[in-house]
Amino acid sequence: MDKINPILDADLKYIISADLPWERFHNKTILVTGASGFLPAYMVETLLYLNEVHAISCKVIGLVRNLEKAKRRFRRYLERSDFVLILGDVSEKQIWSERFDYIIHSASQASPKYYGVDPVGTMSANLLGSIHLLNYAKDTGCDSFLFFSSGDVYGIPKNIPTKESDYGFIEINDVRSCYGESKRAAETLGVSYAKQYSVPFIAVRPSHTYGPGMALDDGRVFSDFVRDVLQEKELLLHSDGTAIRTFCYLSDAIIGCFTILFKGAIGFAYNLGNPNGVLSIGELAEILSSLGLGKKLGVKLLGKKPEGYITSPVSIVIPNVDLLNSLGWSPMIGPREGFARTLDYFRWEIYHKLLSL
Repeated sequence: MDKINPILDADLKYIISADLPWERFHNKTILVTGASGFLPAYMVETLLYLNEVHAISCKVIGLVRNLEKAKRRFRRYLERSDFVLILGDVSEKQIWSERFDYIIHSASQASPKYYGVDPVGTMSANLLGSIHLLNYAKDTGCDSFLFFSSGDVYGIPKNIPTKESDYGFIEINDVRSCYGESKRAAETLGVSYAKQYSVPFIAVRPSHTYGPGMALDDGRVFSDFVRDVLQEKELLLHSDGTAIRTFCYLSDAIIGCFTILFKGAIGFAYNLGNPNGVLSIGELAEILSSLGLGKKLGVKLLGKKPEGYITSPVSIVIPNVDLLNSLGWSPMIGPREGFARTLDYFRWEIYHKLLSL
């Protein structure tokens, strides 16, 4: 087995130290769609880590569209009997040979760079994928069904910070709405299955999560900044930097996801974000520019978006997380520490990849 990245190791120890009923996973089978995606991959690694250190003996099934990419992401676990990767598109009906005790439906094209070039594919994973999985849960039963939704369901929100009921306007004839509208519809679909067929559906709405393993080419500004710092070059800012977002470190977000899975109320959706991580994009650039190796990097204003990137119409995104706080969750890692950890993770990966050449 490959040597584990020390940042990943520390994050996994931090996650399983959370006061959660991990024993519920004992001898259970968990399906994770989009398993090699950013957040779900850390959930998979958490489950496998629980098997290592607490003998939970759960089995993890990961459904992925790109098997080679998934094998690279999970290279440490490919020989394990408690982990199975399956090639398949959640938008197409799958033939399963077993019952899943827990279903985590996270397969989705979450990056804005896809909304303009593949809006149909973006909607299909959220709508068709949810229909197929909810029907399977209806027919076979499950302990919990966690759907990865998004803060995009709010459109232009009525209130800041935004509660789970503060829905605003979405222009349905704008192609960018393919993501938010399909997440909205999938949530309503899940609630309908919960009401009509008693499927234990719960939704999580993550907001601007970052950390180890995130895609550095997905077009989102914080990914671009991390890539720039790793390359030790000035940060390129494609706006005036005044947009405000709240940034949540990955391990805090994963604890939040498992908290919702275990403790969330059926038919409810929960915001997930760090209220202590509220920054303008300009402020974020300044923090990251100070995290270069041995010198502060510059910030260059370009004033134009990369080709193919569809800009969000929302200038301020701050979720109200009181509902999730009421379940006992509270984020602990702020942006400076979190982005420093993220950079250390990637630097370790780059260094050890060079050693293997």
